[in-house]
Amino acid sequence: MQFLGMLAAIALTALCWGAYGPVLHFGREAMHSSLRPFMCVGAAYFLIAVLIPSLLLARGGERGGWTTKGVIWSLLAGAAGALGALGVILALGFGGKPIYVMPLVFGGAPVVNTLLTAFMNRAFGQLKAPFLAGLLLVVTGAVTVLVFKPQAAPAAPTGQADVAAAETAAAPAKPAVKKVERFVEILLATALALFSWGAYGPVLHRGQAAMGGSRLRPLVCIGAAYFLIAVLVPLALLGPMGDTGTWAFGGTAWSLAAGALGALGALGTILAFTLGGKPFTVMPVVFGCAPVINTLTTLALAHTPTSAVSPFFLAGLLVVAVGAATVLAFGPRGHAPAKPA
Repeated sequence: MQFLGMLAAIALTALCWGAYGPVLHFGREAMHSSLRPFMCVGAAYFLIAVLIPSLLLARGGERGGWTTKGVIWSLLAGAAGALGALGVILALGFGGKPIYVMPLVFGGAPVVNTLLTAFMNRAFGQLKAPFLAGLLLVVTGAVTVLVFKPQAAPAAPTGQADVAAAETAAAPAKPAVKKVERFVEILLATALALFSWGAYGPVLHRGQAAMGGSRLRPLVCIGAAYFLIAVLVPLALLGPMGDTGTWAFGGTAWSLAAGALGALGALGTILAFTLGGKPFTVMPVVFGCAPVINTLTTLALAHTPTSAVSPFFLAGLLVVAVGAATVLAFGPRGHAPAKPA
């Protein structure tokens, strides 16, 4: 029964985090801003991960207790999650599409997760051939996803086609330079997201363990870190950065929904750890299934025709999922505790 509960918690995380990118993309597009959707994500985290758990803690009955070490580790996990969300928002703001940004994030995050787990447990000697093969699959699949990503550029109206062609012919150099710059920015923002989210699982597990296996206390710390990084900091930067976006109702609703999905995914991860899961067993299924859910959600919300999706893209997506699962399934487990004499 406990094993089934762990699988349900893992499924909750994979579903929520898989739908996170496409939903957030709609919020950013509606508000024409990168900071405002980020603030909505932080506000949703504050409601779901701070206010509600605090009320439940006040009623008592929660296992574990507050410890300095647990609070620090859990705050670091929340900071990693918030920085990962910022990386995704920046990647989308630079012109990236969730249908390939999110698979790249979920393809690279398990590698970071496994290497960090190995470092924390001093278990680099346990990196065997299956792990290296999975790592190669992740890299290969991620490159395939990026190269064969669906092209959703709509055709220009007939009356504007000649004008667009004339403008392109008149100034061919400037758009090309801008495209290269944006591509580099997308990759840097995606790297921030995958490194941050890759560190999330092992760090959160440390925090929960240090608080005696508590479920709600680490979640409160995660929500507090999100509120600081994703609400207060962007609020102070709206003016200095010259943000020209608007608080559109639709964009706010989509962004709040994305934040709710992220917070519920964090809760699912904590529940999976509580029910006996470890970072090297919970995260393979999450990072393996989330890209598939992300792609299906993106195609459904954008009404993308199936003819626009290359079979090579789908194959790359499958390779990323298999590689992510292999990396974490055969990753280091840490050294077993010594048996008493």
